[in-house]
Amino acid sequence: MNTQLLLINLTNPTLLFFVLGIVATIVKSDLEIPSQTIKFISIYLLFSIGFKGGQELVHAPLSEEIIYSFFFGILIALIIPFYSFFILKKRVGVFNAGAVAAAYGSVSAVTFVSAANYLQSSQINFGGHMVAIMALMEAPAIIVGVVLMRKYSPQNNSTQIGIGSLIQHSFTNGSVLMVLGSLIIGTVANSKHAEGIKPFTTDIFQGFLSIFLLEMGMVTAKRIKGCLKYGKVIFLFALLVPLINGCLVAFITQFLTSDPGNRFMFSILAASASYIAVPASMRLAAPEADPGLYIPMALGLTFPFNITFGMPIYMAVINHF
Repeated sequence: MNTQLLLINLTNPTLLFFVLGIVATIVKSDLEIPSQTIKFISIYLLFSIGFKGGQELVHAPLSEEIIYSFFFGILIALIIPFYSFFILKKRVGVFNAGAVAAAYGSVSAVTFVSAANYLQSSQINFGGHMVAIMALMEAPAIIVGVVLMRKYSPQNNSTQIGIGSLIQHSFTNGSVLMVLGSLIIGTVANSKHAEGIKPFTTDIFQGFLSIFLLEMGMVTAKRIKGCLKYGKVIFLFALLVPLINGCLVAFITQFLTSDPGNRFMFSILAASASYIAVPASMRLAAPEADPGLYIPMALGLTFPFNITFGMPIYMAVINHF
């Protein structure tokens, strides 16, 4: 791995604000960002990445590569939760394993946004269709997790929510709806009119991302203790499985596309874990699952690993192959 690339990533201001958030919690500072402010910033980030993706999609004619990319993204979202469930089933129970599997088969929009920022700082472009793939990967992973819960649940009673309702809930989740809606609007919007909001979607993006990651750092430090009662296997899973997923996809995508930006985004999608859409869905589909397990795993372990060491590792694999 290129140590220069790692050093550049570790000194990225957005990442340093994430570290500042962790430090603020450790020293018990009274630093606090109002919840409504964070909600606005999260909506802004999803809007910005979705709209810019839609604008890029306009200039990318529908090709075989894009079609195959959609199928590949959905395939990832189906396979990862399947084997993740069986790795954890005997260790944390059926419901917890299903929730964790859904989280790791699904994607993290914030990690995706951080990855887009990483590529921008490296002056590497990626296709707008990757934003649509990100949004479409939420539902398949959640469905696989719930189906596995139903099949292996000893009670087999509380996870009887209909698949149709689950799909609807997945796509009407605020984060998914925002990024998909922004993508569609960016696709149909007039180019001249879109230029008018470019300063809002582009120029202030990194500043808002820095504040958001500051909050994520504080939340991470508070929630990481929730994993301790489940033992070391949870820590190993949350770090090693995403790393393996990301590196494998970084290698496999050479047979799908030659674009390093798209390959990198696929790696991030495979390596990230959802801590927004999946918890909302699991609250509905599997209330027996412990959110004190799958949320800290995704947010407190996998997310920090991906934005610090994961991204340079995946890029190194892509550059090597």
